[in-house]
Amino acid sequence: MSKKLLPVTIISGFLGSGKTTLLNHILKNQVGLKTAVLVNEFGEIGIDNDLIIEGSEDMIELNNGCICCSINGELLTTVSKVLERSEKIDYLIVETTGLADPLPVAMTFAAGDLRERVRLDSIITVIDGENFDFEINNTSVAYSQILYGDILLLNKCDLVNEEQLKKVEKFINKIKKEPRILRSTNSEVGLQTIMSVGLFETDTFKFDKDKEDIEDNSHDHSSHSHDHSSHSHDHSSHSHDMLNNIEGFTSVSYETFEPFSLRKFQYFLDNQISQNVFRAKGILWFMESERKHIFHLSGKRFSLDDEEWTKEKSNKIVLIGKDLDHKTIKKQLSSCRFSTD
Repeated sequence: MSKKLLPVTIISGFLGSGKTTLLNHILKNQVGLKTAVLVNEFGEIGIDNDLIIEGSEDMIELNNGCICCSINGELLTTVSKVLERSEKIDYLIVETTGLADPLPVAMTFAAGDLRERVRLDSIITVIDGENFDFEINNTSVAYSQILYGDILLLNKCDLVNEEQLKKVEKFINKIKKEPRILRSTNSEVGLQTIMSVGLFETDTFKFDKDKEDIEDNSHDHSSHSHDHSSHSHDHSSHSHDMLNNIEGFTSVSYETFEPFSLRKFQYFLDNQISQNVFRAKGILWFMESERKHIFHLSGKRFSLDDEEWTKEKSNKIVLIGKDLDHKTIKKQLSSCRFSTD
């Protein structure tokens, strides 16, 4: 095998754990490599792409040589499209949805035609240290994400005390033998600890001392799947329909070309938003501000960052949660629009 195989990193993790933040960190800090990032998001509006950079519908080029691609339909098709580009790509990163079992995604790379062209470098699972769910049972997607993660990034360490972090780590140790856990704040971590940057050509680079050479990493994962075969079958039925309603989870998307009233939106957050909303994100336009506002909500915590508008002003927001009443939420968001009354 003298051919150089393209290394692939899969970023997994539950809703709001910090996957997109990790992607941005990688994109800003990788040097000298042409990295392709594939984003697959839950919800009809392509907000992740807006957050990463401005660009065309399904492919965005960054000035540092990275490209971003949205996964429309089959992952295999999108990967092939990236591989067929005239420019050579050095590294491929795939962000799964927050409700995806990473194993079927990993298997896409370990099987069939792609096996000749790519090698699975690692699965990174981002874990929310602040909103960690100790109710994870061995049929849940979050369990699979921990089980199949080669590197577990325990994130939001600045928001909780040491006692809580130790509790989470202890819980992880029950699920996974000798896990490789890295702690982080804002998903910031040395890239050399999560990607074989500059080292992947050697094929002897090892992630864990007890693992086979990196080229055998894909076999490593398939052996995982045998160990837990009963477990992976639980998921096979719903891992392929791109998870539009797993375990009661749905997403509500809302878009309007009218500005919101800041006061009304604040009222929505303080008094109306359903307890069942786990995660929300959006690009917001307020009548009171000239700036574009990037909104993130995870659990009870939310943030609003602002930047210049470069496109037509609008409001786009996606809310993800369990057993949501879509009609009510859309009505509540509609009443956030700025009006003279």
